[in-house]
Amino acid sequence: MRRKVPSTTVLMGFEAAARHVSFTEAAEELSLTQSAICRQIASLEEFLGVKLFRRGRQGVRLTEAGHNYHRLVAQRLNEIERDTLSVMGNHGTENALELAVVPTFGTRWLIPRLRRFKALHPNITVNMTNKTRPFLFSDTPFDAAIYFGDGEWSGTETTVFMRERPVPVCSPDLIGPKTTLAYEEILDYPLLQQTTRPYAWRHWFRSLDMRVERDMSGQRYELFTMLAEAAAHGMGIALIPPFLIERELEAGQLIVPVSHSFQSQGGYHFVLPDHRRDNEAVCLFRDWVLSEGEPE
Repeated sequence: MRRKVPSTTVLMGFEAAARHVSFTEAAEELSLTQSAICRQIASLEEFLGVKLFRRGRQGVRLTEAGHNYHRLVAQRLNEIERDTLSVMGNHGTENALELAVVPTFGTRWLIPRLRRFKALHPNITVNMTNKTRPFLFSDTPFDAAIYFGDGEWSGTETTVFMRERPVPVCSPDLIGPKTTLAYEEILDYPLLQQTTRPYAWRHWFRSLDMRVERDMSGQRYELFTMLAEAAAHGMGIALIPPFLIERELEAGQLIVPVSHSFQSQGGYHFVLPDHRRDNEAVCLFRDWVLSEGEPE
């Protein structure tokens, strides 16, 4: 059955016109005439049976349907471009691994170690994309994932290889001239929160047998890099695993005012989807990652 899909040429013309909100600028970007872009948009609107632009004396503007369709089309075109570049770069081989990884962990822990994996397996290419939440492997091009959580992920085999042991960190200027704090003095300062670790401060306080009403209050940041940056700029005290902020600690941008820590309930898991269990490159990478992690 023939798919009901517009041509990629027409979709690219629409995406450019919607992004610029201008047929003229879209034509310049794609090295076409303005009339060619107009024809493409008209044919797409006829195909869809929906108006995507409103025309006026002062130019064009997107309809609500146009806004929504542009968001979807831009995402799909980006995916097609990424997949095309992947095939071109790997010449269609089976030794390219598409990995989804939580951002700060990928940047601060995994990438600095990848040279060791490359030395062992020079023919395997590891491509990484940021993902902070679980997803359906059937809807993505990913061969495996590294994520932080409880290991519950349907249709996969998950193996924990590292835990977090976060410590309070802050700018030295925030508590200066002091360099350390007593446990209870933490409460004199704003607590910075990590979106995906909403109970981190509660667990930290309770590991000290403390009950604090505002342990979940404070500005929230999704990534540890954001949390570290906020702490370094004196916005409060954050709970961060030291291995993710080695640079900031060495440079003195962040200090540890209280050395107490606790082991996280969740952990970093290597997630292997069921349909990839027999893929040699993926399994070699998994075994290497597990060997690099901390022993349980």
